[in-house]
Amino acid sequence: MAQPSVEKDTKKSGNDVDSGTSSSVEEGWIEWDESKARRKVDFSVLPLLFLGLLVFQLDRMNIASALTGGFAEDIGVSLDTINAGNQMMFAGIVLLEIPSNLALQKLGPRKWIAGQVLAFGTVASLQIFIHNKAGFLASRLILGFCESGYIPGAIYTLSTWYAKRELAKRVAILFFGMFGANAISPLLATGILKLDGAGGLHGWQWLFLLEGLFTIVVSFILIFFLPGSPDMPRPLLSPGLIRFDSNDRDILQKRLERDDNEKKGGAQGMEIPLQLVWKTVTHYRRWPHFISTFCLFSTWSSLTTYTPSILKALGWDTIAANALAAVGASLSLVFVFIFAYISDKTNLRGGTVILAQVCFLITLIVAREVHPHVGQWSRGALWTAVNALAVGYHPVHNTWLQLNCRSPGERSISIAMWVMSAISGLMVGTQYYQAKDRPFYSNGLRIQIIMVSVGIVFAILQVGIYKVHNKRVAEGKHEADEDGQEPQIYVP
Repeated sequence: MAQPSVEKDTKKSGNDVDSGTSSSVEEGWIEWDESKARRKVDFSVLPLLFLGLLVFQLDRMNIASALTGGFAEDIGVSLDTINAGNQMMFAGIVLLEIPSNLALQKLGPRKWIAGQVLAFGTVASLQIFIHNKAGFLASRLILGFCESGYIPGAIYTLSTWYAKRELAKRVAILFFGMFGANAISPLLATGILKLDGAGGLHGWQWLFLLEGLFTIVVSFILIFFLPGSPDMPRPLLSPGLIRFDSNDRDILQKRLERDDNEKKGGAQGMEIPLQLVWKTVTHYRRWPHFISTFCLFSTWSSLTTYTPSILKALGWDTIAANALAAVGASLSLVFVFIFAYISDKTNLRGGTVILAQVCFLITLIVAREVHPHVGQWSRGALWTAVNALAVGYHPVHNTWLQLNCRSPGERSISIAMWVMSAISGLMVGTQYYQAKDRPFYSNGLRIQIIMVSVGIVFAILQVGIYKVHNKRVAEGKHEADEDGQEPQIYVP
């Protein structure tokens, strides 16, 4: 008996093709073939990009655990300097975000992504030689330069392998690398910091060295095993652990062409003209996405940097504080997946983002009001809840943005702008928690509540803009542009 053909997605966005596109029967593959090809991507491209993001986050945020091991005191700097160093790292990321994404298009992920991870791991390992303020600030800036472009590049690379309806869960899994590293970093630190004094090194030096060396190992794994794109899937220096035959390549390319109604060449050697860059940057209807992301994500940097130190100040020792900090970060993975599931299940992209943001806002308000009036374990539970809900909106928001981009080039630049907004927020957010605000950080929590509230307003505004535009298109009030493209229908 013949197997059933691939069913066409019934939840079409404005970017999906019309009913005139060839069916999967005409394209010559069956559902099982498509599932097999997609599984190969799920077990090769996705976990490797996940691993790259995980080590980036480990090396970027192990400063939080290093602080509990006496890092600031050993090199003679204040918390203000730590904040300034983190700001310089995020500034480095923002400065090279779009150029790095353009380099990815030119060189392809096999070379560019692996090279980034290698450079980052090398710099991270060399942090063991930091002994003063200047060395710390310089190392953070260089780390920022090395990391710039990885997140938008990885997200864009995923978009060259997966159909739009499949992206939300995959982007959420990718971000598990970031949020998962935030969860396991304190746990790793509880063991590594016990090496304090071994070989004449401080515990924080062992932390930087071992995690940096692990990142270098991961870079070589990427060099040998990361596939390039559906049209060029062979890894750079080996046939790969999972191999794509000609039928797999055919299916992966054609289903993406069907999804975008244009021929796609993946992330290998595609050049984005400056005219398209400018057109994407000045597309004002999407700017509320970026403002909302800036406001919301600004709250995360202070949480990732200072949660272990806050818990230590509340009465736990170094090991217990790092272990407890991992609980909230681990729970955040659960909420990331829950909101991604709701987004895919309901197709209410903006509504899911707003729901996740509101849950975070409520948690911040409760934490600020209750924190000064309860005991040690209740305070620990409040900080755990805040960290658990701090990023549930983030991967879903990225998918929402991508669904409202028309072309691969436009999508690539939009993702870079979204990440720049997030990183700019992180840069500002490093100053939310000040030493004089200890131990309850009432002022810092107030600022976070304000920023999240503003972000929610802009997310609601974004939904409104999309709905009004779609209504005007339905009424025939928008005509084709100068290139002959029909008016876009957005996913609100």
